[in-house]
Amino acid sequence: MEEKKVFLDGTENGSTWREELIKQLKIAYFDPSGKERSRRTLREEEEQKAASDFCLYVITPLMDDFENVSELVDDSNKFPERTVFCYLEQDGETQFNKHQLKSLKAVGQMVEANGATWLPDLEAVITYFNAQATA
Repeated sequence: MEEKKVFLDGTENGSTWREELIKQLKIAYFDPSGKERSRRTLREEEEQKAASDFCLYVITPLMDDFENVSELVDDSNKFPERTVFCYLEQDGETQFNKHQLKSLKAVGQMVEANGATWLPDLEAVITYFNAQATA
C-alpha cells in the first residue's frame, strides 16, 4: 500500500501551527514553509502539491496576504476530494476580529459546498489525517 501524503499550505509569518501538527502526524507530508523562494523551489512545490493526496490550508491571524485563501477556494472547486481547510482564531497573541471570523466562516461554508473538507481546529486536522494514513 502506497503511503499517503499531505501538502502543508497556509500561513507562515512565524506561525507555529506546522510544528504543532507535524509532531503528531502519522501521514507523510511536504512542508514548503521556510524555504527560499526561487523558480526551482516553486517548481518543486508545485510538483509536491500535485503529487500529494491532500492539500491542507491552515489560515491564522498571522497571515500577511490572501494568496492562500484564493488558492484554497480554487482547489476546493477543482480538487474537492483532496482539499482540507482549517482556520485558527488565534495564533500566539494575535486574533482575528469579529468581521474576519465572519468572512472565514463564509469561506469554510463555500469550501464545504464545493465538496471539500472544513475542520474546526488542529486536533480535528490531526485526527482526520491520522485516519487517512491508515485508510
